[in-house]
Amino acid sequence: MSKETPGSPATVPADVSARSPLGANEAVWHRIASAGARMARWPWWVQVSALYLAARLVSACIFMAAALHQGVNPWFPAKPDYWSFVNIWDARWYGEVLQNGYPEVLPADAAGNVQENGWAFYALFPLLGRVVSGLTGMPPALALTVIAMVSGLGAALVAYSLFRHKAPPRTALWGTVFLSTFPVSPVLQVPYAESLNLLLLASALLLVVQRRYVLAMPVVVLMCLSRPTGVPFAAMAGLLFLYRLWQRYAARGGKEAGSAAAGPGRGAVPHSTAELFSLAALTAVSCVGALLWPAIAWAVTGDIQAYTKTETVWRGHDLVPFKPWFDTGILLFGPVLGLLAPFAFVAAFTLVMMSRPVRALGTELRLWCACYLGYLLVFLHPQTSTFRMLLPLFPLALSAALVSRSRAYRGTVVVMFLLLQIVWIVWLWAWAPLPGGGDYPP
Repeated sequence: MSKETPGSPATVPADVSARSPLGANEAVWHRIASAGARMARWPWWVQVSALYLAARLVSACIFMAAALHQGVNPWFPAKPDYWSFVNIWDARWYGEVLQNGYPEVLPADAAGNVQENGWAFYALFPLLGRVVSGLTGMPPALALTVIAMVSGLGAALVAYSLFRHKAPPRTALWGTVFLSTFPVSPVLQVPYAESLNLLLLASALLLVVQRRYVLAMPVVVLMCLSRPTGVPFAAMAGLLFLYRLWQRYAARGGKEAGSAAAGPGRGAVPHSTAELFSLAALTAVSCVGALLWPAIAWAVTGDIQAYTKTETVWRGHDLVPFKPWFDTGILLFGPVLGLLAPFAFVAAFTLVMMSRPVRALGTELRLWCACYLGYLLVFLHPQTSTFRMLLPLFPLALSAALVSRSRAYRGTVVVMFLLLQIVWIVWLWAWAPLPGGGDYPP
């Protein structure tokens, strides 16, 4: 994928590589460069697909290696095969929903406390699994796995198309590689809804960047039925509408239309009246979509808090905005530094959002990242699953690729991500009981 230059491995004679380790090393790099140059001539979708599938193959090897060391666990005998190993944790809940649906009455203990149940898991993913299983005869677990893998590939292709609106082809491709090798990217090939949600989220953001707001509406509704990303998307759409409205009136008043964050090209052109109305409609649809799943849970169970009661079972206490971050900060850093930790985190993220590589993402993607992190700060109970919940911040993968064009830098990032995949799978995916029982969830 890189061009040859004078003094590159292409100028090293074959007999030199046979005589010295240095020459052999240069010959290896020459072969890699030649393979990259050939690959660069493939259609973009072939390049993205090949790189994504290669990343998933590496993750599969890590899964299989970890499975060899898996001991006694709640689901299967020790040393399971690959397919058994990836069908644990939340994958079992999705399988339960696929086969048995959602409870009409919330399960509760003797004291009336709601217990863990399927309402915490959105319906689109298991519903697609039921359709695929019914049409093909696949076992439910395999159907969910296939949907996850296909959705992950689709998400990579759409993410590349989105990145191409903000960067040249090679940088966009590196951004997609960073997304494909991200430390928690193995979740894209297991029966979790993350890959389906990422596909729908990337598609919605691509349509928003293209100002195709009407087409984005059904995609957003489906996204809201896959995972809880509707609230931050509605916030992003609403803020974007206000910003574009301000741009429109500023331009009419003879002021500078747009800002540096809007970037060159179409992003600096004020919206037409029709586009503003469409963006306002998208905001309204996003708000309705964000409330759709809790409303469905209410309609089926008769309990207006059915979804929130179920969701908070896993955290062990009621939802209090922002408080879990301070509780976790105090737990990790003590009573003084712990109270300051969330503010330090927000300050660090703000600096990142103001950096040159992130500004290059443009208004829409920066707004999405800010709104999604704000959503996590308000509603999330920080724990080990938080790493997995960072995937919707995928536009930052392009920012990471924009930091430097150096192949050494970009290659180092990929290697670091792959090593951290090992940490994530061995530490969080594999089951290792804690002294007090249970294990950290992935």
